[in-house]
Amino acid sequence: MALLGTIAGFSLFGLAARFGQLAIKKRNLMENLGGHALSMGVFGYAGYWAYRWDERAAVMLAQKRAEITERRERKLAHAA
Repeated sequence: MALLGTIAGFSLFGLAARFGQLAIKKRNLMENLGGHALSMGVFGYAGYWAYRWDERAAVMLAQKRAEITERRERKLAHAA
């Protein structure tokens, strides 16, 4: 569910960015719906990528913490 929420949030941000671009140019917001879909798709993919990055980072951090704990335990065992 978190993946879907991340993708939807990024997609809505992409739609808002597209509306902002058109508002700055003072163009009709509903003129080119394909541009809206493209913007939402690109931002949605960015959301998917960010979610996957976060998942990989969490795994890497857990591995690194385990390595550090293991080294500390070996160091304490060696010192004792």
